[in-house]
Amino acid sequence: MKFPKFRNLRKIGSSHAGRIALVGIPAGIVSAALMGGVAQGAVPVSFSVSGSQFQISSSQLEGEGFSQYSGIAKGTEGKDHQVVIANIEKATLADLCQSVVTETPLGKVGLLIKAGGGEEPASATGLQIGMTELMGDAKFKNIRIGVDASEVNTEAKGTKGDFAQDSDTISIDKLEQRAWSTQASVFTLKDMSLEMTDGSEKCF
Repeated sequence: MKFPKFRNLRKIGSSHAGRIALVGIPAGIVSAALMGGVAQGAVPVSFSVSGSQFQISSSQLEGEGFSQYSGIAKGTEGKDHQVVIANIEKATLADLCQSVVTETPLGKVGLLIKAGGGEEPASATGLQIGMTELMGDAKFKNIRIGVDASEVNTEAKGTKGDFAQDSDTISIDKLEQRAWSTQASVFTLKDMSLEMTDGSEKCF
C-alpha cells in the first residue's frame, strides 16, 4: 500500500491547515498505526466489503465531529484490507462523485454516481469511511494528534492503545480518496444521478 507524503501542515490560531495526505497523519505514523490496528483486529464497518475499491471526490467537504484511526475492512473473499477509518458526525459534500469499476466476463463495467452539484450539497450524519488514500487541502479546528483511539471525541471509537487524531471541525477543499467502505446513519444525495459506464469515466 502506498501513501502520499505528508507536507505543509501549519498552525493558524486554534486551527491547522495545509495540503494533506490521509488527513494530516505523516506516512510513517500511518504505517505504524495500521500495523497496530491489524494486530488488534479493529473492524471499521459491520459488513463485509466487496473486492473493488471505489473513488470519492468532492469540491468541498465541511464536517463537524471528526476522528481518524486505523482498522481493517474484511472482504467477502476472506481477505483483510488495511484501512484508515475516518468518522465525521455531520458532513456536507459539494459536487459529490462516487465511482467504481468492476471486471466482468464482458469486460469492464463502471458505476458513476453524482450529487450535490447545485445550490444544496449532499449531506450525511454518522459518516464513516474506510479508506486507503486521501488528498486535498484541509483545515482543522482544535485538532488533537496522538490521542488514544478509544478516547476520540466521536461516538465511533477505535481500539485502546492505538494512535488516533480528532478535531471539532474539518474542512477539505478538492477532496479525492480511494476507499473500501462508506456508511452513514443518513446520507442525503440532492440532485442525484446514476450512470452505468464502460469504466472510462471516474471521479478523478
